[in-house]
Order: sequence, then C-alpha cells, then structure tokens
Amino acid sequence: MKTLKILLVITLASLSACSNGKKNKNITSITSEILKDNDGLKLIQQNCYACHSVTSKSHDEIIAPPMVAIKRRYKRSYSTEEEFVTALTDWVLDPIEENALMFGAVQNFKVMPKQPFNKEEVTKIAIFMFNNELEKPSWFENHFNEEHPNGMGKGNGRGIGRLKNN
Repeated sequence: MKTLKILLVITLASLSACSNGKKNKNITSITSEILKDNDGLKLIQQNCYACHSVTSKSHDEIIAPPMVAIKRRYKRSYSTEEEFVTALTDWVLDPIEENALMFGAVQNFKVMPKQPFNKEEVTKIAIFMFNNELEKPSWFENHFNEEHPNGMGKGNGRGIGRLKNN
C-alpha cells in the first residue's frame, strides 16, 4: 500500500510538472515526507552498512567512509534536497573518480565499486540521508576534527569549485 502511495504521489507530481511546463520543485519534498521513516533506513542497513560501517572501533577498521561523512560532504556542495538526492544518486549509480566529491576517501579507499542498485532504491536512501540523522561510529567526530580542522576536506582545491561554484 505504501509503495502504491509513493508511486501515486510521484505520478501526480510528474503530471503536474509536465502540464504547466515548469519543473516541480516539490516532488522530492513530497516523497521525502512519505519515505522519511520508511524504506530508506532499511535500505541503508541492508545495502550500505556492510562497507560504510557504524560499528567499527576505529578509522583503521573501515573499508569506506561512514555514511555520516558522506552526508556532510554532499550537503556542503548540495544544500537543497533535490540537488543532494540527484548528486548522490548519480554518484552511486555511476561511481567514477572524475565525479568524486570525497577526494580523501578516494585516496584512502579507492573509488566505490559499481553496485547492482536500482535508481529507486538509491533515491530512497538519499532522501532518507538528507532528512534524517545518521548513526556514526564512536570515533568519527574526533577523526573528522583531526582530519578537517577547518571543516573542509583535503581535495587540494579540486572539489567544490570544480563541480559547483560556491
């Protein structure tokens, strides 16, 4: 029933956007209300935490950055829900180094391997990430503050300015 509701909202919003010739900026906001406490967390737990662990004891034990780090980085470059969801979804569906925002993560862990996720699932994950607090490993804040004393990444100037003017 919930899936039917989601599809109905998306269909109605899409038809509305098509009928007036303008992009409907509320599509993501409408769907986020439905998805807020729904599928996103389950999908993160089933698909993401295997690599983006929240239970690791230290930064040395991980094979990918924590989801909370990804959220922080993407929100710095993409402040609206629509931009965030689009950018994160595009990255997960086609993770190539040239499009990476997290250069430190790529240097430490390499580029995320392409996964067999479908766009709908990744979109649900991204909507959940944007709208909710994410679990973080106990060591995360200390590590983040040590690595990013000014709150910035170590992209050596290749990041935000290359992808988006701030």
